[in-house]
Amino acid sequence: MGNKQTIFTAEQLDTYQDCTFFTRKEILRLFNRYRDLAPQLVPDDYTNKPDVKIPYELIGSMPELKDNPFRQRIAEVFSEDGDGNMTLDDFLDMFSVLSEMAPKDLKAFYAFKIYDFNNDDYICKSDLEKTLNKLTRNELTPEEVCLVCEKVIDEADVDNDGKLSLEDFQHMIVRAPDFLRYSTVNLTHFVKDQGVPCIVKG
Repeated sequence: MGNKQTIFTAEQLDTYQDCTFFTRKEILRLFNRYRDLAPQLVPDDYTNKPDVKIPYELIGSMPELKDNPFRQRIAEVFSEDGDGNMTLDDFLDMFSVLSEMAPKDLKAFYAFKIYDFNNDDYICKSDLEKTLNKLTRNELTPEEVCLVCEKVIDEADVDNDGKLSLEDFQHMIVRAPDFLRYSTVNLTHFVKDQGVPCIVKG
């Protein structure tokens, strides 16, 4: 008992369990994963809630994200500062939402946020174009991208305002569940099992 390292208080672990889909053991494994990214920044003791953020450059270099075309958007959406620099809480939130335990409606909400590049709470044509170019890794011609985006908006835009609200997006997921499945695969395809639950498709 005397040589056991205290990382979190019992209350902190309870809170993390309440706010994520992870067990205590999984939370501790994820903490070690976070610390390994920047051992010079992240202390062993989090009982005093240190104000630590790991820079995006290190987050984006993780095996789970480094080859992902959405890596910067994922980090931006899940980071409190919006710049991709992550606190431990941000890091746990990201893994929790993208884990196989998270419900599809939660995944859809965050997929919407990731695809909303200009952060105006709508997915407009320019957002769709950026999304499609990333999903296809710029393999489509501009004309093909434009055609696909126009078709998506035409079919999913319930109120005909030329853009997709979260509600429009959710309706589209109901009608075409494969969209979320493929989107989630693209968001999380490169995750490897590192002793924590894999981030996989929903």
